[in-house]
Amino acid sequence: MFGARCLLRPLRSCSSAPCPKHKPPAKLRVRDALRAQNTSGERVKVQGWIRSVRSQKEVLFLHVNDGSSLESLQVVADPSFDSRELAFGSSVEVQGQLVKSPSKGQNMELKAEKIEVVGNCDVKTFPIKYKERHPLEYLRRYPHLRCRTNVLGSILRVRSEATAAIHSFFKDNGFVHIHTPIITSNDCEGAGELFQVEPSSKMKVSEENFFNVPAFLTVSGQLHLEVMSGAFTQVFTFGPTFRAENSQSRRHLAEFYMVEAEISFVESLKDLMQVMEGLFKTTVMMVLSNCPEDVELCHKFIAPGQKDRLEHMLKNNFLIMSYTEAVEILKQASQNFTFTPEWGTDLHTEHEKYLVKHCGNIPVFVVNYPLVLKPFYMRDNEDGPQHTVAAVDLLVPGVGELFGGSLREERYHFLEQQLARLGLTEAYQWAKAK
Repeated sequence: MFGARCLLRPLRSCSSAPCPKHKPPAKLRVRDALRAQNTSGERVKVQGWIRSVRSQKEVLFLHVNDGSSLESLQVVADPSFDSRELAFGSSVEVQGQLVKSPSKGQNMELKAEKIEVVGNCDVKTFPIKYKERHPLEYLRRYPHLRCRTNVLGSILRVRSEATAAIHSFFKDNGFVHIHTPIITSNDCEGAGELFQVEPSSKMKVSEENFFNVPAFLTVSGQLHLEVMSGAFTQVFTFGPTFRAENSQSRRHLAEFYMVEAEISFVESLKDLMQVMEGLFKTTVMMVLSNCPEDVELCHKFIAPGQKDRLEHMLKNNFLIMSYTEAVEILKQASQNFTFTPEWGTDLHTEHEKYLVKHCGNIPVFVVNYPLVLKPFYMRDNEDGPQHTVAAVDLLVPGVGELFGGSLREERYHFLEQQLARLGLTEAYQWAKAK
């Protein structure tokens, strides 16, 4: 569903005499206007919000931004256009000629012929102030306005570009995009605490379920994708997932977007690692290429050093080590860990970050985890006393685990053994009978 805001204008009727036809000005985004190469003097129309006003004796300067780029478009106008309504935060429509700018640091500017104020802004009461860097905690109080700031605007443009890159990568590599359900009855191997879904009118009647069974907001689309991979060899989903974990941290979000994929006829972990590395590098390259100003702002004010780190990762092939090798490296580390590394225990975030740093801040694939740490469906490596499964996690600098995956166990008798070991045989028989 698309929403739109418009300004209603009275219609003017023409007489029976022919009316001269004027070519309407071409509507341009600020991003496109700034990058324009042809300055033939064609009239254009730009709509957006005023970021600054500077009135001089002989000229009026406005900077207008529509959210399409970090940089604003400079509008040059006659001082007769100046009015109280042309203020920081006001929305305007400007028509005029796009010309080469004589000023350094900008390619084009708009010589205004007509400026129309679409929406006024009272700068005294407007909570976002011109040339003031507001703390993020302050901006949280104004969710309807914070997206107008440079920081939030840059983050959202980067996210949009990354989303497009992810879809582009999968499409170019022959994957079918699947919309997996957001409301589901499965909890996907107990991947996290669940939000239960019920109509508001039924919340007090716990015996009644809208779907006849308890339903939850999804924690993963994996089970649905596994079904789809039986008809399409390569599928993926990219949608919202929910975890009802009461923890206020960046790693425990109630709602987040997750990329999941399933591939049929995969014979080795190398096939999965190739997809993971390709997806990571394609997404990073597209963001760095298409959002350079936004990345630079994030690099300067939000996460210093990350841009250089990303470029370093793009230049190098990702490394591969086994879980056993990783544990040995951690045991020999001079660093004191909160959780003591031992074979057969999970790698914690502190371990993952150390391993990446140990490898020169190059992403690392850790493969072949102990069978006891992983779900029953991961393929048994049949490797003797250590007993590992064909699982892989991608660890990246500053984050730790970014991707996870495995080969699926296709051998029926191995699956039966695993279900028996975990005490799930009766549940499996019940589900099979259903």
